[in-house]
Amino acid sequence: MVESSKVQKILYGGDYNPEQWPEDIWEEDMRLFKEAHIDIVTLNVFSWAQLQPSEDTYDFSKLDKIMELVQKNGLKVCMATSTAAHPAWMARKYPDILRTEKNGVKRKFGSRHNSCPNSPTYRKYASKLVEKLAERYKDYDNIVCWHISNEFGGECYCENCEKRFRSWVKDKYKTIEEVNRAWNMAFWGHTLYDFEDIVTPDLRSEEFEWDGIRTNFQGISLDYARFNSDSLLECFLLEKEILKKYTPDIPVTTNLMGMYKPLDYQKWAEYMDFVSWDNYPTYNAKPYEPALSHDLMRGCKNGKPFALMEQTPGVTNWHLYCSLKRPGVMRLYSYQAMAHGADTVMFFQMRRSIGACEKYHSAVIDHVGTSDTRVFREVSALGKELETIGSSILGARSKAEIAIVFDWDNWRAIDWSAGPSRLLNYCDQIKKYYYALWRNHYPVDIISVKDDLSKYKLVIAPMLYMCKKGYDQTIRSFVENGGTFVTTTFSGYVDDNDLVVTGGYPGKLKDILGIWVEELDALPPEEANSFIYKGTEYPAQVLCDVLHLRSANELAKYEKDFYAGAPVITVNAFGAGKAYYFATQSNDDFYKEFLSDICSECGVQPLLKCDEDLEVTERSNSNGDFLFVLNHSQEKKEFVLPYDACNLVTGTEYFKGKEIKISGKDAMILIKK
Repeated sequence: MVESSKVQKILYGGDYNPEQWPEDIWEEDMRLFKEAHIDIVTLNVFSWAQLQPSEDTYDFSKLDKIMELVQKNGLKVCMATSTAAHPAWMARKYPDILRTEKNGVKRKFGSRHNSCPNSPTYRKYASKLVEKLAERYKDYDNIVCWHISNEFGGECYCENCEKRFRSWVKDKYKTIEEVNRAWNMAFWGHTLYDFEDIVTPDLRSEEFEWDGIRTNFQGISLDYARFNSDSLLECFLLEKEILKKYTPDIPVTTNLMGMYKPLDYQKWAEYMDFVSWDNYPTYNAKPYEPALSHDLMRGCKNGKPFALMEQTPGVTNWHLYCSLKRPGVMRLYSYQAMAHGADTVMFFQMRRSIGACEKYHSAVIDHVGTSDTRVFREVSALGKELETIGSSILGARSKAEIAIVFDWDNWRAIDWSAGPSRLLNYCDQIKKYYYALWRNHYPVDIISVKDDLSKYKLVIAPMLYMCKKGYDQTIRSFVENGGTFVTTTFSGYVDDNDLVVTGGYPGKLKDILGIWVEELDALPPEEANSFIYKGTEYPAQVLCDVLHLRSANELAKYEKDFYAGAPVITVNAFGAGKAYYFATQSNDDFYKEFLSDICSECGVQPLLKCDEDLEVTERSNSNGDFLFVLNHSQEKKEFVLPYDACNLVTGTEYFKGKEIKISGKDAMILIKK
């Protein structure tokens, strides 16, 4: 995460809001933080109203006191810029700062994510505040990173955004003729004559509500989503440039939110010094789901370690059912983040608020105000363990031979597709392939379409509906040079603008896969076809391609309907490699069996052969190879190591071939000897 001489261990702490409390509580907080082995606090996240009470007045007196106090107590600081929520006076005096909703309704002051990213007022005053913060606190040696805004997100459809969108489109396409081509505006007589004819695609124009938000023109909505992401990124970069002017050596980040569709995090990460994100799995999340999100966030920055900026130490307050984290689960989730690349363990929040919507969100210090709680004791115990681990795993990276391709534009395009099925869910398909590998203990990288494929033996691209310009050649070269590629139904259909690639599906991937898809059957949820793979019958669900072989070979075929006997799984020898195509969707047992076979064929080995309830990952640096073993079940499990190792936390030594027992909800870090 933070590559700095200031950081000598896994940073441990989180969001601290002392401005919400009287000063006589601050000293007690310092004592409790020390007891919990807390060494970093995130400050100043939502303090704009306090720092700038009027247009011409800035008041840093309280923040000065807080900074002096945490420095005196040896705490490092993740310093936020406070630009996530503007002051009330600003909304009253300059209403252009307020966002407009998709239905055209102008927002009033309130909530957060309520500043229009293209408002000149917002950009002006955000820049001024950041400059004053950077200039004032630039010499504090305990600031280890800057945290811009907070959880950037949302959308705006105001006049400022509409004007800026026109400029964005003009910069991208140059001429109105090219806009008409890219958006297929000959359809429904939508030809544009001038850039002034362009309007925001909201509920007043091209989008409509029907089992979710739908759109008449996918190309326009797709570009507006890109524009919205870019607009917020411009705000991030505006602040970053100022911070780097005053503190060039302090890294800059903002907290991302995993699978969050409005912002293209793969693009954002190019401009972030390190990726940080907030992990809040739901009460019923499967253990592999946060693992996938961690890998996605790590992958956004080419596999570099990331910061776990927020998680709850206990209960989350905004889920449908705010279940407690059971004993041991906070520790387990913390080690899971580290297992997938986190070099920090941080919480929201440090002291529980007494009012508003997050007052029942867990904190290190609960409403009782003492250390006499289960959560505090667990936090303290983990803090002690992190001190034992020290700097051992800092900077350690994963070494995966398998990659899954994830693309934000592809996600948006599938969601907005007018057909073939409302059951299509890109993220769920990513999860199915990931889960099959996770449960078999194969390390996986989640990559973008810009990433190099040459270091992988196996690349999987579920539902690669949008095959972007040049990506077919990237895949072609990978397979020709000996790689194995797997893709699925509803792949290769459209280009970057969601225009169909004519000449037959799957478009530019036809030669690599050696097939031609003639028709696509969408099955309702109560129906399924079937196929037999290695003697076992599996369901064919949601989509069923009716395809023809060209150079590929058939591995399985449909059992039912008029296309019974048509291929459902194919493999094509292409150059020195192979390309597999799966023409439908199926259940978890199939994906596990299918991908295990392909991995074996590719020469990819699991990290351990052990129980599915155990999660296994590995990170490596100059200090050695660190094997993380996490038990997500309640029961004690056993596994056998293929080498000698030592438990990094307890110092216990284990020997090759000997059975190791791991308790329920426990986690181990084993360093190879």
